[in-house]
Amino acid sequence: MTKAPASALISAFLEMMAAERGASPHTLDAYRRDLDDYVGSLKAGKSDPVTAGDGDMRRYMAELGAAGLAPRTQARRLSAVRQFHKFLYSDGYRNEDPSANIDSPRQGQTLPKFLTIDEIDRLITAASNHSGIKGKRLLAMVELMYATGMRVSELVELPYAAAARDPQMLIVRGKGDKERLVPLSDPARDALRDYIAVRDAFIPSDKSDGHANRAGQSSYLFPSRGKTGHLTRQMFLNMIKDLAVDAGVAPSRVSPHVLRHSFASHLLANGADLRSLQKMLGHSDISTTQIYTHVLESRLRGLVQEHHPLAHMGKPE
Repeated sequence: MTKAPASALISAFLEMMAAERGASPHTLDAYRRDLDDYVGSLKAGKSDPVTAGDGDMRRYMAELGAAGLAPRTQARRLSAVRQFHKFLYSDGYRNEDPSANIDSPRQGQTLPKFLTIDEIDRLITAASNHSGIKGKRLLAMVELMYATGMRVSELVELPYAAAARDPQMLIVRGKGDKERLVPLSDPARDALRDYIAVRDAFIPSDKSDGHANRAGQSSYLFPSRGKTGHLTRQMFLNMIKDLAVDAGVAPSRVSPHVLRHSFASHLLANGADLRSLQKMLGHSDISTTQIYTHVLESRLRGLVQEHHPLAHMGKPE
């Protein structure tokens, strides 16, 4: 059994996640934060990842609950710790896995937050009222987000090549570096075409890193002068929060993930099936897509009320 510093073990685990499972930089950052927090708890209890037992893990979970973390957040932290310990066991750093007997915190059913179709229409109308090249970019991003249900990281990291030829289908690279095809609506294609006509204005002419060169070329659909070479998630979040104010929608109700939920909920409400939605959202497991079944239940109740002959019995003509 090999003894190594906790920081080295975490780094080895993250290298494995990147190399073998294709974890994105965002996912790796989240794992590092969660595991640093876990190791800090172990140190306070005079333990470490190699010697920790299930008692140490239960104490850590109790600390998370005492700190007021939501069950969903606790479950995410526990998932990171479990995968970490499975790695330590499989790679010979430990002789057993102390996470095997730890139960996940119970979670209530949390329904996804989404906007109404009218609210989405107001956001799109407000975006179309923005003038200039920034207005064209804003409208293109909102239309793409709502038309495809992409994750915000997928949106800002879209390659220019994916959209340069007025496509009817967009290739999106998601979690685990997996690609999927999503159809584009006509409004999204129109907004994208108008934005691409002015896109070069956003390309820094003095860039010479891996994202752009001195000739002003950029590999990203939404280039930026920042170090990433593309518009950031935080900047897009700020853009749509401001847009919500213009549209008369509470900014607290608007986020990139809410747009993704709205896409999914509106599709199901209008007849889409879960399997098709799973593919468009890039969910690896259908159980993840099933959080939207509340929409299906509502639609089925409406169908029964409207079409079942017994639903109308006893009602006045």
